[in-house]
This record gives sequence, C-alpha cells and structure tokens, in this order.
Amino acid sequence: MALSGIQIYKMLPRTNCKDCNFPTCLAFAMKLAAKQVELSACPHVSDEAKSKLSAASRPPVRPLAVKSNGHQVQGGNETVLFRHEKKFFTSPGLFVRVYDSEPADVIKARVAQVDTYTVEYVGMELAMGGIAVQAHGGDFAAAVRAVRAVSKLPLILMADVDDLKAGLAELNEGEVPLLYSATVKNWREMAALATEHEVVLAITAHNIDTMVALTTRLMDEGVKDMVMAPSQRDLRQSLHANTTSRRLALKKNYRALGFPLLSIPGDLPAPEHETIAAAQAIAKYSSFIIIDHFSPETIYALLVLRANIYTDPQKPIQVTPGVYEINNPSPTDPVLVTTNFSITYFAVANEVEGAGLSAWILVADAEGMSVLTAWAAGKFDAERIAKDVKRFAVADKVSHHRLVLPGHVAVLSGELEEELPDWEVKVGPREAVDLVAFMKQALV
Repeated sequence: MALSGIQIYKMLPRTNCKDCNFPTCLAFAMKLAAKQVELSACPHVSDEAKSKLSAASRPPVRPLAVKSNGHQVQGGNETVLFRHEKKFFTSPGLFVRVYDSEPADVIKARVAQVDTYTVEYVGMELAMGGIAVQAHGGDFAAAVRAVRAVSKLPLILMADVDDLKAGLAELNEGEVPLLYSATVKNWREMAALATEHEVVLAITAHNIDTMVALTTRLMDEGVKDMVMAPSQRDLRQSLHANTTSRRLALKKNYRALGFPLLSIPGDLPAPEHETIAAAQAIAKYSSFIIIDHFSPETIYALLVLRANIYTDPQKPIQVTPGVYEINNPSPTDPVLVTTNFSITYFAVANEVEGAGLSAWILVADAEGMSVLTAWAAGKFDAERIAKDVKRFAVADKVSHHRLVLPGHVAVLSGELEEELPDWEVKVGPREAVDLVAFMKQALV
C-alpha cells in the first residue's frame, strides 16, 4: 500500500542531517512518497523502518546515471505514463555513435563536434548526452582512447566481453559507462563484468518474456543498475515494447521491468528514419538514445522536442524578473516592458538583438504567463509594472522617463501613468515581429 509523505516522515530519524542531500527529513519523505528517490539515500534509517519503507518507497523505474568527469546522463525515476498527469523527471540523453573501424582522426573530429555543441533555447542550454563506441572489426581500445582524447562526455561501450574489458581499461577512475549488452547467450559473463567494474549494464531481448527472464537472472547475480534495450527497431514494434515495459512497471509495479530504456534509432537505414525514431524514443520513455548521424539542424529539433516534453506542464518556462540589457544599451535607449514568460521574453529580445538595436527590457513578474494570459488573470497590471519599475531601479539606468507597453495591453497605459506620474507611457506593437519597425519609426 502506498504511504503518504507524513507517514514516511514519522518513520525517518527526523534529524534534518541533510546526508540524503535534502534540506529536511520531511522533504526527503515527500520525495520517497512520490517514488522519486530511494530509501538507501538516508544512511540513518532504522532497520525496522527500512523493512516497512523499502517496498513502499522504491521508485517503480530504478534511477541510475552514466557518469564521466563531472558529466552525467540520468535515467529512470519516472512515475507517470503521460506528462500531463504530473511531469516527466529525467530527460533522455542523446548519444552519437562512432565505430572502431574508423580512423582515429575521423573519430576525434566527429566527437569534437558533438562535445562542443550547445544551443540556447528560451533560457535553457541544450547539449548532447555523450558518445557511444561500437566495435566493428577495429581496435576498440584505440577508439575509446580517441574519444577520450577530445571529450569527457559519458560513454556507452558496445562490444563483446573481451573488447569491453579493453575499453574499460582506458577509462578514468570513477567513470560509470553503460555496457551494451547482456543477452541470453552471454549474460553470466556480462553480469560478472558489470559487478566487477560497478557500471550500468544494458540487456537486449526480442520480447518481454525474455527481457523479464534476463533482468531476473541478473538481479539474482547482484547486478543493480540495468537498462533495457529491446531489439525491435521499427516504429510500431519499438513503441509497443517501450510502452508495455513502462506500463507494467508503473501500473503493476512489476519490478522485473522497472528499469530505464535504451533505443538505437541509429540502426535504421536512412538518416530521416533515424530522426523520426529518435523523436519517438524521446516522447515514449527512452532514457538513452543512440544515433549515428549528427547534423545541427536535426539535433536542434530533437533537443527542443526533449526540452518541451520534459518541462513541467503545470509550470510555465520563466526567466527571472529584472532589467535586461540588449546590445549594451545607453541611457537614451528605450525601455520595453514584457512579462517573464520565456517565449515572450526571447521573442522580444531576439527581434531587437537581431536587428542590431539597443534597448532595456523590463521583465515584470507575471508568474511565467504570456502578456495576454497574465493580463486576463490579473497578473500583469499597472500596479505590478510600476512596482517592478521601482524595484529594479529603472530610473537610475536611463536619462528619460519613457516606457513602451506591449500593444495587447494598451488599456493599461492610462493606469500606468497614474501609478508613475513622472513617466511617459507609449504603446508598442502587438507582435514582436513588428517591434523593430516601431523602434525605428516611433522612438527616434
């Protein structure tokens, strides 16, 4: 039976020691009740409480991480099938695959491109997860060395047992790679390798029954951190495999399937098919996704999709309220007013910056809502705007007293002048795309 956070809290030490990395025992208890952490994170829980809480608080999908040199890609820890029910917690990592049959300089060039790729999207920095190294008839250890020469990103090592041993020997102490993969033929050897090196182990199977048999055997062998990698590759079958596994883990609390998922769209024959399969894997439960082709235009689309799916649907993406400088504005440049909804702010900022114009942007606290939504909800009114003008000392930054309101809330102009009698309020355009023309014509 599921226990509430308060029921769990009463069984904890209640010392607020912070050894679990939470500020209080109550905060830790709430995370346990939501099945987002494991009881083992508390080193002081009594044996009696442990026996009562272990099953009740264990996450239905085991949380784990592939780590390297300060970087990590997490998997698992999910509690819902659909993000609108609550939210998804652990965004998947995209791994680009290189092959040991490729020359070292080719590997280094591809890996360097992946390693340095970052892009900003509505205030979030998006980046790749790591590199997958695939044995393909070459020198596997040399390929791992080539990767490590240019990147510290986490690794997925894809080879037989002997090559995996050679590859592991090339890694730094403390790294936790993902080994691919244990099968019905080699699971004993892979289990021994995974437990010896304390790494994450992927299991490959062609159906659910075989996957359950393998995870059960591996758990009996002492393997804790596992990732399930269904062998299906086409869209329909891979969707069915992922969904069935996740549904049984969450809805039936079926522990043999309570592990993160790995997908390999890179095995598909064409780049466009790979991109579609990767998008499906992001949306449908994969924590680790391996692709073969890296191009900024497709990677950007996948990372933005991931960002949108793994944000809290009940909490808008926000920027911090305050005054933002665009293109090093002078005291004579205009002050543009908007809300702290990220998309709204970046729409305004990008138009001004892209046109080479300078401005101050006053981002008012509207609880993360867009202009019209915030105005309709009473979260973006003259009183709030005037309060933020004073709170952020806008008058100290400019030599004029002039504000530009979004055109959609022109009705606020008179009220705002009453709140700020020393300021002139101008009404700007309704859409950000018209802002540049307005600034060149009306604010000269």
